Amino acid sequence: MNIVDRSAERFSVSAPRHPAPPGDHRGPLDALWGERMREPALASTFSAVGMERLRERTGLPTSTARGVWKGVDPVTLDRMSAEAEAERTEPWADATATMFARFVRDGDRRQYERAVAARQQRLTRAALLAAVTRSEGWIDEAADGVVLLCEQSTWCLPAHDESHARGGDLVPDVSKPTLDLGAGEVAAQLAVADRLLGEEWDVRWSGLRHRLRREVEARVLVPFETRDDLWWLGYSREVNNWNPWILGNVLLAAALLIDDTERMARLTARALESLDRYVTTLPADGAIDEGVTYWWNGAARMLEALDLLSRLTASELDGAALPVVAELLRFPLRMQLGEGWYVNVGDGRARSRGDEPWQIPFHWGRLLGDRRVVDWARGGRALDGPVARGEGGLPRLVRAVVDTAWRDATPTAPPYPPRVWLPSVQVLVGREREGDPSGLTLAIKGGTNGESHNHKDVGSFLVAAGGRPLLVDIGKPTYTAQTFSAGRYGIRAMQSGWHNAPAPHGLEQGEGRSFGAHVVDAPPAGEPVAEFGDEPSLPVRVSLDIGGAYPIGDGERWRRTFELVSGRRVEVTDTWRLLPSEGGAPSSLHLVAAGDVEVVGDHVVLRSADRAIRIRAGGVIPLVQEWRLDDPELIEVWGERLHRLRYELRELRGSLTTVVEVVG
Repeated sequence: MNIVDRSAERFSVSAPRHPAPPGDHRGPLDALWGERMREPALASTFSAVGMERLRERTGLPTSTARGVWKGVDPVTLDRMSAEAEAERTEPWADATATMFARFVRDGDRRQYERAVAARQQRLTRAALLAAVTRSEGWIDEAADGVVLLCEQSTWCLPAHDESHARGGDLVPDVSKPTLDLGAGEVAAQLAVADRLLGEEWDVRWSGLRHRLRREVEARVLVPFETRDDLWWLGYSREVNNWNPWILGNVLLAAALLIDDTERMARLTARALESLDRYVTTLPADGAIDEGVTYWWNGAARMLEALDLLSRLTASELDGAALPVVAELLRFPLRMQLGEGWYVNVGDGRARSRGDEPWQIPFHWGRLLGDRRVVDWARGGRALDGPVARGEGGLPRLVRAVVDTAWRDATPTAPPYPPRVWLPSVQVLVGREREGDPSGLTLAIKGGTNGESHNHKDVGSFLVAAGGRPLLVDIGKPTYTAQTFSAGRYGIRAMQSGWHNAPAPHGLEQGEGRSFGAHVVDAPPAGEPVAEFGDEPSLPVRVSLDIGGAYPIGDGERWRRTFELVSGRRVEVTDTWRLLPSEGGAPSSLHLVAAGDVEVVGDHVVLRSADRAIRIRAGGVIPLVQEWRLDDPELIEVWGERLHRLRYELRELRGSLTTVVEVVG
């Protein structure tokens, strides 16, 4: 197999909306900051203090700041020490050319990505321990990691490398480095390591800092400054989470490594003009069409970049004043189903990995005075766990480690809003009582099939019992070359037939933004307003016309109405009018179930752990299909198997109500 599409995380981003050329975009950041975000004003601000002062303003301490390092959370330090000691005598991970070439040869990208991640995580642990202990052994270990990354032919991930598309090469072209997510991450990691340990390396590793700077210059800073064809800048197409992710890392690397305030101002102005293109895409309700998983590496990356800008400019450029930030911060807490479980759409995961950088929303929640955001973040702070983990990268780890308020924070219960309707993405989440996930929670998804990291999930829904999803969205399997190719929808987990959605005439949903839902009836946008305390929380009801998500005739219709009747009952009513289709398959409804499935008479009982629901569909008995999972990412979330319930509908016109109730 010779799959060469490398669009990666770009897949299914909306079509370009005639983006402005470099320097011409005017968005929310421009409206807020105006001339203050342009090169002349930034040059004046930066030159007044100098680059060394700017480095201090980042809030990242050097190893000589002993008061800071003596206050490091001991649990975090013990965890890092144990992991680092265990690998210290082992060889560093190999990231070979054969591993890199597998993406083109057989579609595998995971083997190489895991090897590079192992290198970076080992360097992260060593750098932190070197800063805390100032031990020569850890200083040397960190230096080894830096040299290894500098010797690595490319920091770009195989799925994003431009060499193969340019000339068919399997080996990356070191003379034309690709600036992608991976390159940005390595540049920021090396810059933070240099900030922490530079004075130690000056004494013990002469030449190391010069080598590090030369590599970051060639691979990241110069390409960023000189290439307008980088798609994620937004000059030629609409942007996605790549934009803030890379820009934040570029800004951090520049602030810590370059010595010219004029150049820093020029680079910062370029980054801000591009970042404004991402901010422009954010809807007023703060929703992220890629879901919570990508909130952490999209919206949260933007928040990190805004925080850095505020620090560098002594709050002259204050991101907290951006109107969308408050709603953006509330999005993930609104999607929470239960402990570790979230409403997932597209390529998102239903279950938290447990290594999210919770310090970011904690910091921003405190900054904005939003107690619910703070409480949600504290809900991710395990009492006997570290303040952060190395998997998130060295910059995020150091931010969490030096934040004493986060270090001292104690866990608390998440807020669990009673209801939210986000019209920009047509997502609803509802439960019976605020702060209580014990009953049924209903989540529904409208939207279109032109969303970022899209799955064909228009008109789908989830039901959680006691905070655990039982009727589920599968999420994404392990990324391969197929994932972001023309064959994407050949992957079962991304098909509408494997979502909780109907199949008129047995059809799959169509691809692209033109295939979507129309809202017929929905609650007011956002959450119930607190001052209207007499507003009933139930029932929660949304009605969507979803026929437009399918390649069906003009005279054919499919309407779906979702209702959370009580904390013990959900009803989904499908009403359809179809025309005869010569040789067409019968229509059907599909439900994807996580747990043990038992057909009992005219209903199905679905059990998982100590939770159980009963599903009735107007007397229609489903065909139950078991899916034995073989993908490690899916197994990590769902266990060894899932089931699909297929309810066949023979009538061309009709109505059917599926009732989901708590058992017991």
